[in-house]
Amino acid sequence: MAELEHPQIYLITPPEVELSRFPTDLARVLDSTDISCVRLALATKDEDRLSRAADAVREVCYPRDIALVISEHVLLAERLGLDGVHLTDGSRSVRKVRKDLGDDAIVGTFCGTSRHDGMTAGESGTDYVSFGPVAATPLGDGSVAEHELFDWWSQMIEVPVVAEGALDIETVRKIAPVTDFFGIGEEIWRSDDPVQRLNDFINVMK
Repeated sequence: MAELEHPQIYLITPPEVELSRFPTDLARVLDSTDISCVRLALATKDEDRLSRAADAVREVCYPRDIALVISEHVLLAERLGLDGVHLTDGSRSVRKVRKDLGDDAIVGTFCGTSRHDGMTAGESGTDYVSFGPVAATPLGDGSVAEHELFDWWSQMIEVPVVAEGALDIETVRKIAPVTDFFGIGEEIWRSDDPVQRLNDFINVMK
């Protein structure tokens, strides 16, 4: 496999957004650099809030020709006319969701630190596999997607891979040569200047 160019940015929304302000913040980030895709990843399960947020984010993404997927909610992805869905259950539902949404939809899945789960998801028709977190975090079970996993994947597997979760400057610098995408979310949204923080990450990817 050819050596990877520097990774692309897969932007993840914060778990909570203020709709009076977030679309403006999102537009600034999207206009600052090339973004491959945006994932709406809200913590709420409220259909109305999800729908309103999806509408607002779509109005920012689509004029800029940037794909928009939603975490987990397959039916909403279809109903709201989004580009696809990001699954969080590894390889378990990829095949069914691919059948439900069709070949043109984006179907991606988070596989934690499991190489086997990632390979199974790839065989089931996922467009990408994401692994993470890439550094220790109090959340989850303490497992970490190590550099070796991304290195092996980039050499052996054709399916694009996303590194996400607990990213920092040093980790991004280390993993950049062996991942196709970085899933960047709260790492920039927690900052006072998300555009500058994203640029800090991009500068160490090159």
